[in-house]
Amino acid sequence: MRPTDHLRTLAGDDWIAATTHPFCTELAEGTLPLSKMRWYLAQDYQFVGNFVRLLASAIAHAPTLADSVPAAQFLALVTGPENTYFLRSFEALDMSAAEQNAPPAPPTEGFNALMAEAAASGRYELMLAVLVVAEWVYLSWATPVNPPKDDLPFYFAEWITLHAGDGFEGVVAYLRGQLDAVWPTLRADAQGEVEALFLRAVKLERDFWDASYADHA
Repeated sequence: MRPTDHLRTLAGDDWIAATTHPFCTELAEGTLPLSKMRWYLAQDYQFVGNFVRLLASAIAHAPTLADSVPAAQFLALVTGPENTYFLRSFEALDMSAAEQNAPPAPPTEGFNALMAEAAASGRYELMLAVLVVAEWVYLSWATPVNPPKDDLPFYFAEWITLHAGDGFEGVVAYLRGQLDAVWPTLRADAQGEVEALFLRAVKLERDFWDASYADHA
C-alpha cells in the first residue's frame, strides 16, 4: 500500500465525511443556499495567506529543483486564478466588506494554526502531510461532479473546475508522490508525527464543511 493510501485509510470516517459532504453535493447541484456559500467563501479566503506560506516553505525545503518546480507552478495558480475567483465571487454574491472580513470560525482558526505549525516545523514531511490533505480532499469531492452542470453560476462551477481535471490531478499526484518518497526515509517516530498531523488536518476539513453547512441565514 502506498504511504498516502495508508494515511487516508487511517483517517477513516473523517475522510469519507470530508469528501462526500452534503455541502459539496448541494454546491454541485446548484441548490446550496447562497448564505452558506457566502459564509464559506469568506472563511475559506482566510486560508490563502497561510496556505501560500506553507506551500512556499515546502518549495524551499524540496530536495531538488525538480522536486520544487510543480509546487512553484501551483503557487502561481493559487495566487492568480484562484485568488481572482474569490474576488469575483465576493462581488457577484454582493458581499459587504463586513461579510468578506468576518471573524474566523473555530475550524478556520484551527486549520490556519495547523498550516502555520507545519510551515514553522522546517520539516518537509510535515508540510506535505497538510498539503496532501488540503488538496486531495478537494480533488476527491470535485472529481465526481466534474464537469459541472451547464446552468451553474460561476461561483459554483469554477470552484469545481479549479479542483478537478488533469491539471489539478497532477498537483495532487505530485504532492502524494513527494510524501510517498520521503516516507520510507523517516524513523518510526517521525512517521507517527506525519500520521498525527494528517489526521488532524482531515478532522479539521470535516469540521470546516460542517461549520459551512450550518444555518447562516
